[in-house]
Amino acid sequence: MVPLPLHSRHVVLGAAFGELKGREVVDRVPGQAEDRALRSGAALIDTSAREVVRLTGPDRVSFLQGMVTQDVEGLAPGSVADAAMLTPKGAMVADARVVKRAEDFLLLTEPGHGATVLGALGRYLISEDAELSDASGELGQLSLVGPEAEALAERVLGLGPPAGAALRQFDAGGGTTGWAMPQGLLLPGVDLLVPVNALGEVFDRLLAGGATPVGMAALEVLRVERGTPRFGLDMDEKTIPLEANLQRAIHYQKGCYIGQEVIARATFRGHVNRHLVGLRFGRIGLGYAHRDVAQDGTELTLPGGAGGATVAGLPFSEAPESPEPARPGGVAG
Repeated sequence: MVPLPLHSRHVVLGAAFGELKGREVVDRVPGQAEDRALRSGAALIDTSAREVVRLTGPDRVSFLQGMVTQDVEGLAPGSVADAAMLTPKGAMVADARVVKRAEDFLLLTEPGHGATVLGALGRYLISEDAELSDASGELGQLSLVGPEAEALAERVLGLGPPAGAALRQFDAGGGTTGWAMPQGLLLPGVDLLVPVNALGEVFDRLLAGGATPVGMAALEVLRVERGTPRFGLDMDEKTIPLEANLQRAIHYQKGCYIGQEVIARATFRGHVNRHLVGLRFGRIGLGYAHRDVAQDGTELTLPGGAGGATVAGLPFSEAPESPEPARPGGVAG
């Protein structure tokens, strides 16, 4: 298991650890008001288990343009956008947040999927003057989530006001530059990308400034309530991005990319056969339902004799206090 760069700091805070696809995560921080911080304060989550793929070289823009669903040519330097990589049949290889900097692209992927992205891109990198590398060990990631998160980041890190999907730079200490971007799970807050040698200082500054350390388990509750899918949990290699409500990751006017024909056909047809929906069944979760029964309030039977569930619109309007995320594919349409 790959440990977190700030493992020792989390031990001091009394964190309970978990593992996700071979990478260490902070599962929870006992003694902290984690849910309260996420919903009414500023929660600090170590998301460094996410992996980073770097793409450099003169042909990096044209190469990546043909590989992902997003219009990376049209992004201004210093922009962030969601994207997906697809098979020729339109199924997902992985998703990523694409960070376009002046000198490179960074693709931020889910834990355990960095090698998949490297391999998938590398298979098509033949004659282009571009280079792929794993930058996961160089860059750490933190998330500040909650209604007070943005104000705390501006106060502690000296961030300017948010400007859409633009990156904001800040001094991470010792002349090292960090980058802030919109929160990736569509929750209130900000995500931080920090060189590993400055990660501890930034983490300490945010705690001293009033942030509450929070684990991934509490964050997952809010993610499910919001209805934001994660690859490897609510999406897999059989998922078409339109099924998972990933329209934000697709640019419909860009040129050709791998899997585009399937996306274009489904868009022209006006529907896909199944959709990611919210489910209520004592707790709440996410699952897939056939388009004919994906309407809010529809009663469904779960496969394998797991009982019934009611379809709920996303995001959930009134969620229980302690919901648990559900696995995908658990709905019979």
